[in-house]
Amino acid sequence: MERPEREVALYIHIPFCRARCSYCDFNTYAGLEHLIPAYVEALSAEIRAAPPVRPRTLYFGGGTPSVLTLDQLTRLFQALRSSFPIPEDIEATLEANPGTVTLSYLQGLRELGVNRLSLGVQSAHRDELRLLGRTYIWEEAVEAMRDARAAGLDNVSLDFIYGIPGQSLARWRETLEAALTLEPEHLSLYALSVEAGTPLEAWIAGGELPAPDEDLMAEMYELAEEMLADAGYLHYELSNWAKLPPRPEGGESEPGMLSPFVCRHNLIYWRNESYLGLGAGAASWWGGKRWVNISHPAAYIARLKSGHSPAGEAEVIPPRLEMGEMMMMGLRLMEGVSDARFRARFGVGLEETFGQELARLRQLGLVEWDGQVVRLTSRGRLLGNQVFQQFLPEALDGCD
Repeated sequence: MERPEREVALYIHIPFCRARCSYCDFNTYAGLEHLIPAYVEALSAEIRAAPPVRPRTLYFGGGTPSVLTLDQLTRLFQALRSSFPIPEDIEATLEANPGTVTLSYLQGLRELGVNRLSLGVQSAHRDELRLLGRTYIWEEAVEAMRDARAAGLDNVSLDFIYGIPGQSLARWRETLEAALTLEPEHLSLYALSVEAGTPLEAWIAGGELPAPDEDLMAEMYELAEEMLADAGYLHYELSNWAKLPPRPEGGESEPGMLSPFVCRHNLIYWRNESYLGLGAGAASWWGGKRWVNISHPAAYIARLKSGHSPAGEAEVIPPRLEMGEMMMMGLRLMEGVSDARFRARFGVGLEETFGQELARLRQLGLVEWDGQVVRLTSRGRLLGNQVFQQFLPEALDGCD
């Protein structure tokens, strides 16, 4: 009997950017555009050699995937469609930056099958964009959104950052107000994280910029929750909001109904389900194993040219760690982690596995736990990292 294909979220990594942002520690590279043609060939080869899987979602991330030409993206889509049974209605996302897309380019994306655009905007203020190392201005984001609509893209997500050095609560409100005027279907709002080795870290360490103010960032988060709820967005994950469909005329929305604009690809990650990553530095996870491809695009190209796999050694994830990771990821979702889903996966319930931790977190007012579903409270959402670490094996070992 033929082995059935595994269903996965399919991720394609494009590690090139026009400029490196001051806060970024992702696997991205500026000034290597000359490698793009060879990278597309290598990536096409990895796609053709990939294991048999059935994609549930398709996501082009980076980096800045929109630095690729339409011809280069066409080659990748041809390789994908010849290698995988890709459903016609698959959620297909491509990340882009304002200033890197035109109407004709977006029309070309739509023709290729991209039906969800994720624009990395980050701020509505020119000085904040400059500090972050972004190479465009707000007006270009407005233009990109207008062109996306003209190209027929009706599922657009906008990314923003809060906690930028010098950013006040009033300025964050202005950014949110500006974002809402564009009427995106989805918003991702991320607290600024100071990562090791970035220019931002060096500027803060040298006293050139103030460190992020955690109390102010909490106020910014709560302001976003309030404003987006009032604007009709569903807060479905710690940092993500999706536009709610209009209520039926003369009635209420169906209880528990999720927005059609929830990012299905990221939902698979947050539920700790299987995904396959292709491209330099892309990560994969399934069957109790996790592995990451070689990071540098030049080394990645060389590995594929020599006929070798770019994948690093697979790490076997022990069940106890997998359980903890399911809690850490699942608690990011407002739906929380259900005992039924946990039991179906591991053959044991939440109370039996994490009873002490859940009782302690409930007593601290950080989670709600009714024996069926565990969720973060509003306070827990502000202190998420303190909650998540309780489910790591090191934390559990200390409680034995």
